[in-house]
Amino acid sequence: MSITILGIESSCDDTSAAVIRDEYLLSNVMSNQDVHMKYGGVVPELASRAHQQNILPVVDRALKLAGVSLIDIDAIAFTRGPGLLGSLLVGTSFTKGLSIATGKPMVDVNHLQGHILSHFIKVPEKEINIQPAFPYLSLLVSGGHTQIVRVDSHSSFTVIGETIDDAVGEAFDKCAKIMGLGYPGGPVVDKLAKEGNKNAFKFAKPRVEGLNYSFSGVKTSLLYFLRDRVAENESFIEENKNDLCASFQSTLIEILMEKLVKASKITGINEITIAGGVSANSGLRDRVVLEGEERGWRTHIPEFRFTTDNAAMIAIAGYYKFLSGYKSSFDIVPVSRSMDYL
Repeated sequence: MSITILGIESSCDDTSAAVIRDEYLLSNVMSNQDVHMKYGGVVPELASRAHQQNILPVVDRALKLAGVSLIDIDAIAFTRGPGLLGSLLVGTSFTKGLSIATGKPMVDVNHLQGHILSHFIKVPEKEINIQPAFPYLSLLVSGGHTQIVRVDSHSSFTVIGETIDDAVGEAFDKCAKIMGLGYPGGPVVDKLAKEGNKNAFKFAKPRVEGLNYSFSGVKTSLLYFLRDRVAENESFIEENKNDLCASFQSTLIEILMEKLVKASKITGINEITIAGGVSANSGLRDRVVLEGEERGWRTHIPEFRFTTDNAAMIAIAGYYKFLSGYKSSFDIVPVSRSMDYL
């Protein structure tokens, strides 16, 4: 018997809805909020208001593109957290109302688990949909999180390494802000880095024991480096923009890969995936593939559309939870901070 899941994602500034049937993606609709660009970051109040305006038409569009109605839906999966509380409240409240109106059960999803399980989304137009084999390691990299997660099943996740301060995505955005490249910074840094020399400049790399990360030091290293160079030459950043981005990006990738390689050696796991917004970075994607070829890894690189926050990943995570017999209660509330893996 087929299982059809409606997924709703509203953890930050993108409103998204998707429909998945038996792992196959039928639709995935997103509504972006460009209003935050002029502020250099997401404004929570503006984000939650935009979600209220966007969520109904986005869900309606997702259902129509999938060719299904609410009657055909078996369950509604939604992001419980982590994320911006106001944004999460919109998605949670909407899902509760839809559940009451239709009688369809709810399935709350950990946003991070959604990213990690996005590799299991099957796309109808692909002849072969290759999925990771358990156990595998997931390098989860985004603006708010940087973790190495051991995944033993669709419901078993163990964080074996994580950042002790800033996330790598935040480091990319900070670099862009310091250099006046705008927001979001990651894509801009990646684009300019392609034209630069990654060995042009050296930035400090932290020494952190075990499999944990730290990115606050490398941001400070860049800040002081630019302060001193600009004092000598006001045009230094503009004249060296590409090399600066290439060198800084290379440093971040080196930090990420050093611990991922170590995690693979410690666990003996050679099934490797990357997930999260920063997994769209071309330098990181290329490096993971290259490292995999040299070390005999079986690597899984996500499609670009599944790297950012999207409802397809929430739907696939909800699909597996629903298959296990799980259903959310109506007294469930959103969680803004990283919660324990369920």
